[in-house]
Amino acid sequence: MAYPKTRMRRLRASAGLRGLVRETGLRAEQLVLPLFVAEADVSPTPGGDVALPALARLPISAALERAREAADLGLGAVLLFGVPSHKDPEGSGAWDEEGIVQLTARALKQALPNGPLVITDVCLCEYTNHGHCGVVRETWAGQSSIDNDATLELLARVAVSHARAGADIVAPSDMMDGRVGALRHELDSEGYADTPILAYSAKFASAFYGPFRDAAGSAPAFGDRRTYQMDPANSREAVREALLDVQEGADMLMVKPALAYGDLIAAVKRETGLPVAAYNVSGEYAMVRAAADAGVLDEREAVLEILTSLARAGADTIITYHALDAARWLH
Repeated sequence: MAYPKTRMRRLRASAGLRGLVRETGLRAEQLVLPLFVAEADVSPTPGGDVALPALARLPISAALERAREAADLGLGAVLLFGVPSHKDPEGSGAWDEEGIVQLTARALKQALPNGPLVITDVCLCEYTNHGHCGVVRETWAGQSSIDNDATLELLARVAVSHARAGADIVAPSDMMDGRVGALRHELDSEGYADTPILAYSAKFASAFYGPFRDAAGSAPAFGDRRTYQMDPANSREAVREALLDVQEGADMLMVKPALAYGDLIAAVKRETGLPVAAYNVSGEYAMVRAAADAGVLDEREAVLEILTSLARAGADTIITYHALDAARWLH
């Protein structure tokens, strides 16, 4: 019907009416809090003049306290990133049974057996002395490249060590071809067939990772990651990556970053039907914090709008540095 019989504003007239017909909900249990856990004395929080408290490097004791706060606020999970004191060319600390992520996962499961869930990042970049996500080989022309297949074996070791330490979900973020299948095979072979894989399926070579790399100490020592992370211009390729991960045994899929990739969150959800996570990354978090510090936007309203938009695009799970604040606001 045409105006005046159809008046779209009727259902916007009060907060009660707007809530009654709201199409997209946002719940604290959908949110995942990243934690950077360090082996040694930690450096100041990255960000310069911008306060970025969610990117602080934490000792295990402080990580436990933050996870306990997450549990009290009803968050669904924490995502662990390790900041080791020792690095080497292969990143051997990543699968060390006494490594920082393994120690933290065990401590979390002992201290908080009823949650939040523990997700572990499966990658080598924090542990290699060159900062790349895989094994570096010299090519015939004297150039360096990432040896995809040699990296798979190491990633599988990492995933098994995390599962053994108590990880509820392992999340490979390296973007090597075939890594989901390699992890699934090794996890199943070692008795961890019930451990889900959250695959970073569409992870782009983005400009929005800077604060993370400072916090994790994972900036590449040479070159960049464009030979394995995706071109931000490619959408069909992102869906293809996701479908390949489904075929290899992924249980959940991720799109990273989030704000500029809502179309791909929707496409991956539509084409796969699997649970989809969106990673609201460090640069996106830093932009909001900087704008709020400058007084040019309301942080609470902006954050909740951003997170709701990601859920509206199709994200079932949202990994975000705003998680604790958002959960408080939602409560």
